[in-house]
Amino acid sequence: MADFEDQPNLLYRLAGLALYNHIWLVQRTSRWLPHLAELEGRRQGRKLTAQHPFIFAMWHGQFMLLPLLSFPKYPMQVMVARHGDAAIASQLLKHFDLELIRGAGAGGRKKDRGGSHAIRAAQEALRNNVSVAMTADVPPGPARRAGMGIVTLARVTGRPIVPVAIASSRHLSLNTWSRMTINLPWSDCGAVVGDPVFVPSDLDTEGQERMRQKVEDGLNAATREAYDKVGVPDPLLAARERAANSSSPMLATYRTATRALQSAAPALLAYRERQGKEDPVHRAERMGVPSQPRPPGPLAWLHAASVGETMAAGRLIGELKQRYPSLSILLTTGTVTSARLARARLGDSVIHQFIPIDGPAFVARFIEHWRPQLGVFVESEIWPNLVLAAVEKGVPLVVVNGRLSERSFRGWQRRAAMARRLFGAFALVLAQTEPLARRFTRLGARDVKIAGNLKYDAAALPVDAAASDALRRALGGRDVFLAASTHPGEEVHIAQALKLLKVRRPGVLAIIAPRHPGRGEAVVEELRAGGLKVSRRGAAELPAATDDAYVADTIGELGLFYSVAPVAFIGGSLIKHGGQNPVEAIQLGSAVVTGPHVHNFEEAYRALLRKEGCRQVVDAAGLANALEELLGNRAALEAQQRNARSVIAGLGGALRETLTALAPLLAAAIETEAKRAA
Repeated sequence: MADFEDQPNLLYRLAGLALYNHIWLVQRTSRWLPHLAELEGRRQGRKLTAQHPFIFAMWHGQFMLLPLLSFPKYPMQVMVARHGDAAIASQLLKHFDLELIRGAGAGGRKKDRGGSHAIRAAQEALRNNVSVAMTADVPPGPARRAGMGIVTLARVTGRPIVPVAIASSRHLSLNTWSRMTINLPWSDCGAVVGDPVFVPSDLDTEGQERMRQKVEDGLNAATREAYDKVGVPDPLLAARERAANSSSPMLATYRTATRALQSAAPALLAYRERQGKEDPVHRAERMGVPSQPRPPGPLAWLHAASVGETMAAGRLIGELKQRYPSLSILLTTGTVTSARLARARLGDSVIHQFIPIDGPAFVARFIEHWRPQLGVFVESEIWPNLVLAAVEKGVPLVVVNGRLSERSFRGWQRRAAMARRLFGAFALVLAQTEPLARRFTRLGARDVKIAGNLKYDAAALPVDAAASDALRRALGGRDVFLAASTHPGEEVHIAQALKLLKVRRPGVLAIIAPRHPGRGEAVVEELRAGGLKVSRRGAAELPAATDDAYVADTIGELGLFYSVAPVAFIGGSLIKHGGQNPVEAIQLGSAVVTGPHVHNFEEAYRALLRKEGCRQVVDAAGLANALEELLGNRAALEAQQRNARSVIAGLGGALRETLTALAPLLAAAIETEAKRAA
């Protein structure tokens, strides 16, 4: 089956011919290692021909010499993109009598690059006993990360994916996203054919991801072995290593400035204590002075910056304690609220300390005392001195539940050298989604995998039975809705919606739980200034029958309020904060209403909206309308609750993936400490 192609111009034809002659010059002048000699007629060759028709997998930056492995006896077509550079490649391949399939995946970009056409053409080729060659990674990257397109092709056709790599000792490595490699004459050359990967047709989403990872691992192993054969570093890995070790004037300035400012730390902490932002009892911990001894044996250190990260880490910590009984866990947090939550939820199962201020002496003191065998950062709070101090002491670092907002990503891009040094220091990054994985990779992270969002696997928030009974008695069967995790600027919209709703449903009560409980008194004052009657839980009050609103400004009781409210507006979404976690509400039976700004939980909200598992509003009037319909229409309320439960059931799996990815590092950590102790 021939495929369509644009009419090439003279320049493309000449460039293709020049490359063809260059490849044959490399072939004739180079010393081909026994590995390639085997491939050209013996064991390695049979690895290819025995699977025909198969999917010939290669990395984008490493394909220049691979046409030498085509076998005239076994026809093959090559998938080539439609842009100008690919037109040169297509002219080159024609000189090897290889037919083309024009089109490629979009790699996360919105424009159509002919991927759907290419997949259909590739399916037809394989059905007609023609093998198909394609790059497994997709522009614009990340490099050496297999896309799902190659797995989909194998799944629907039943044909195996065979990873193949050729390396040369002399080459030019271009500064492109994939480090495009130009092999040079008079080299040592060697090739590796990896084991075939068969993709079953009945795999679910998780199974397909496992196969994608297997293809990626197989291609990386083949590429690594090929470069080992010719005795030179892999150009992509070498470039990443240079970038990670490159000097950063901004990082040097930061370290100098923070060293000079360490003397001001006591005054800064005292000022924050007066504002309620620090715990005076634990002030020394913020300067790296421990309040507890280090326990004997292996120790894993988890850092969760604030409440959300602490909640995400909860089940992970529980599983680690169960699977690794000899492992002690040190949990650090940065806020008073998260510290209280950690102590309330985790108790003595972990050692809790406040994270030290990022002064070189403070973090060095912290690392020296605790001597962790593994450091795990939840999400993405990166403190430069802390990261570098850990690396200098040989502590492997990992990011789990990795997330970078667009704003943070742009900020790190402006400090590119600093970002490469810091993100390159992490042994592993487990990102929540594919777009987030690309961000981490572009900032210099070396090994990035997608594991999902741990917040979707978190246990339901606890509900105190006695407190629930008391609150329900006080409510007396009134209509109730919850505004959860609200931020400054949102309460005024909630008050407006409440006033509109009271006209239609007199007696309705709004429970308002600010994201930061310390704002409780200010929220009460704002609501009262708007003419509403309000009581406050932080003052040990229960809602009176005449109250319009109840401000729930306590720590660790959000589950209680979700459990009594059939409908919950999730805050941080009427302002440009990015939204808060909707799963906590759904787990406890609240139907979710949200504003338009939900990029922090985009995946969950997109699925919920698609399946009618939540409602989205843009202003107070829309909020009032949504609340009225859900509170007044039991069938609509129950349908939304049912749809939402179905959606979140399909979002889980991150905990399992995270534990699997951490297992080798934890095993090495435990073994390292055992050897040290011996």
